[in-house]
Amino acid sequence: MTTTPPDVSVLIPAKNESGNLAALLDAVEQALAGHAFEVIVVDDGSTDDTWPMLMRYQADHAWLRPLHHARSAGQSTSVWQAAWAAKGTWLATLDGDGQNDPADLPAMLDIIKARSLALLAGHRTHRQDDQIKLLSSRIANAVRSWLLKDETPDTGCGIKVMQRDAFLRLPYFNHMHRFLPALMRAQGHDIDSHPVRHHPRGAGASNYGTLDRLRAGLLDLLGVAWLVHRSRLPAPLEQHVHQRTESTAESGHQPPPPHTRVPS
Repeated sequence: MTTTPPDVSVLIPAKNESGNLAALLDAVEQALAGHAFEVIVVDDGSTDDTWPMLMRYQADHAWLRPLHHARSAGQSTSVWQAAWAAKGTWLATLDGDGQNDPADLPAMLDIIKARSLALLAGHRTHRQDDQIKLLSSRIANAVRSWLLKDETPDTGCGIKVMQRDAFLRLPYFNHMHRFLPALMRAQGHDIDSHPVRHHPRGAGASNYGTLDRLRAGLLDLLGVAWLVHRSRLPAPLEQHVHQRTESTAESGHQPPPPHTRVPS
């Protein structure tokens, strides 16, 4: 029996999200009906019923591929490891809290393919968060946009679609998921953003505190700003085709090989 390889791999990092994942996975299945897809959920050291719930769900859904961290490694590491395990040409990321709407994925996939983008980032137009979180996010987005010039209004939005190969060529570091548009642009890729829906959290609590997020975000922002401003794309190499001539044959000297590009 042969199976169709997935066109898109949906990556979901999750920590203590047992109350949200079943409904989220059902919504993914409904949204991507007619697509060849897989879903990789990374249980990032959960202390609730997340892992047993994933095992039960997988028994009836062959497209689900759960991964498990014995202790929490963070969202960026979870996404990175899921991307390496993924089989799809395209990656789609969703937060495990159910606030992203998988119904936005088909349109985003159509856009990124039609325009040959490396990344299409979601932009939450009507956020369902408390006022403190909204204010801190607006400030962080304004500072980040000014410093990185990433032309993306909402890098904190969890729903994104991107080329797997382009993502895996990015430099890996903790919290990199917050800066994917800037990192993609620094590598010379075309990116854009797309308005998406946003829902209230259904169950549980956020794994990020506002002050912790701002403190870590500032340090990360300075590091990414240095990395982006130091990045320089190499100038194109002109490839020369060397012809073997009678003189080189007689002298015993062989022409050098044409320039080659080392895969990254």
